[in-house]
Amino acid sequence: MQSGREKAYAYLKDSVLTDPEMQDRFLSEQEIADRIGVSRTPIREALLLLAAEDLVRLVPKRGAHIAPLSGREIGELMEMRGLIERFAAERTTDRGTAPVEEMAEILAEQDALRGEDTVKDFLAADHRFHATLVAAVGNSLMSRQYDALRSRQIRAGVCALHRSGNRQEGVLAEHRQILDGLVAGDAAAACAAIDSHIQATRRILLAA
Repeated sequence: MQSGREKAYAYLKDSVLTDPEMQDRFLSEQEIADRIGVSRTPIREALLLLAAEDLVRLVPKRGAHIAPLSGREIGELMEMRGLIERFAAERTTDRGTAPVEEMAEILAEQDALRGEDTVKDFLAADHRFHATLVAAVGNSLMSRQYDALRSRQIRAGVCALHRSGNRQEGVLAEHRQILDGLVAGDAAAACAAIDSHIQATRRILLAA
């Protein structure tokens, strides 16, 4: 059973921080406490954890502020993603262990989640698509580091989808190219598709 702090942390990280309408706003501890049915103490504890992860900024007498991702943060996020995902594509292709069947299933699920009402589910599938490839390397430390990027990835993804009306179609097409490279055992093609996918999102975010 989750503690109050764990419940608050999960809710803030998975629901509040990924809501585009919450960007550049201060959080109300009482409002969040009322919404999930806990006291304000576990909310404060959860916010301290999020602040330690640089996901919120604690401002004296104002509370927790959700700062929009800066250009630098976007660049660093995309650079880190590229490094990890390209390595995963190269290593699993070399070993013949790329999880192409599982990734194909996730891609089919994501394709069925197109639409404004299912954006968060679409992005959750998006993260699982990439995380499944990273996990196939078999390096638990790398997988944990990649998973630590999840909230930032989803925040960036939500913003990109809201700024580009056809971004879901683009994401699906780019995922198919990555998968095609892995199925063919062509690490260079898979890595090129990963780079193209990441750069497309980066351009949309930095163009705003």
